[in-house]
Amino acid sequence: MAFSLSSKFLASISLFAALLTIPGNAPAQTAQPIRVAIVGLVHGHVQGFLHNLPNHPDISLVGIAEPDAALRQHYIERTHLPADIFFPTEAAMLKATHPQAILVYTSIAGHRAAIEQAAPLHIAAMVEKPLATTVEDALAIQALAKKYNIPVLTNYETTWYNSNTAAADILASGKIGDLRKLVFHDGHSGPKEIGVGPEFLGWLTDPKQNGAGALFDFGCYGVDLTTWIMHGELPLTVTAVTLHIKPQIYPNVDDDSTIVLTYPHAQVIVQGSWNWPFDRKDMEIYGATGYVDTLYESADPGAKLRIRLPNEKAEHVETAPALVSPQNDSLSYLAAVLSGSLQPHKDLNSLDTNVTVVRILDAARRSAKTGTTIHLDAPTN
Repeated sequence: MAFSLSSKFLASISLFAALLTIPGNAPAQTAQPIRVAIVGLVHGHVQGFLHNLPNHPDISLVGIAEPDAALRQHYIERTHLPADIFFPTEAAMLKATHPQAILVYTSIAGHRAAIEQAAPLHIAAMVEKPLATTVEDALAIQALAKKYNIPVLTNYETTWYNSNTAAADILASGKIGDLRKLVFHDGHSGPKEIGVGPEFLGWLTDPKQNGAGALFDFGCYGVDLTTWIMHGELPLTVTAVTLHIKPQIYPNVDDDSTIVLTYPHAQVIVQGSWNWPFDRKDMEIYGATGYVDTLYESADPGAKLRIRLPNEKAEHVETAPALVSPQNDSLSYLAAVLSGSLQPHKDLNSLDTNVTVVRILDAARRSAKTGTTIHLDAPTN
């Protein structure tokens, strides 16, 4: 099995490993960093976490669990992290390292099993989006969080975009009137086309391990943002259409999706695709009297807004205000939750929001499969 890592990533990890061996190089801190462990190395986003770790004051990596021996060895050799923090099983890693939280980088279907091992030890969890592939798994995770009184968070890249928060604030301020429509465009040219690793591509294109293809992989972003903007409200109906534009590349999952959600006074269109000519993660908010769009630029994807307010003759572009810690990155957010200074509820990462996200994605999958509109009843749990 072949793997590849960027030279920038390898340099960062090598520097981090070297700094660990030099006394006195740790930055001054007002509190002990939280002890976190990684469960799984098959999700490509783990590289971003490892890249950000060396300069992050709130986090201390104490263990990594991955059953694939070749993948473990790959990371040992390429990152120069100490070999003794790598374990073949989550159970062995938890017993040896006693983390305060696990960061789950398994397949999406693997989230439940990872949390089932950590929760009885009162270890919190942050998983990569989406929370689960099925409503059954989402509700089981929610039950574990309640039973053991632990936070379970879901990480989305778009949570940390300045522009999404700024756009939602403009809507909430009433400057563009009552909400009428949300439109989301999320995706890229395809996981194989952009060169994701074989360990990532294998489960990403498996309907059991990923839940679907582009429908779950990129549809979840717009559904998460919608649920947040709607303060957790379930849509009245869910209608979805999926396509197999590239069946020779993705024979088992969809590579293009459109989800339409209806609310009493608004409509939402979520377009998730592995067929965009360019990468994009943007949102359009239309009010009764104006609109605000987020502009995606690869160099700074959360920086800009395009706005037209009532009585303006043309739209204008603004720079979105910077987010303030701990709302500006996933690791600071996790540390704030574990310290008790932040209580996640109906926000982009919270468990209540993301159980609703899975309900909507599940309904979208059923709609696409059956060619019917799904009417969502109020949750019974």
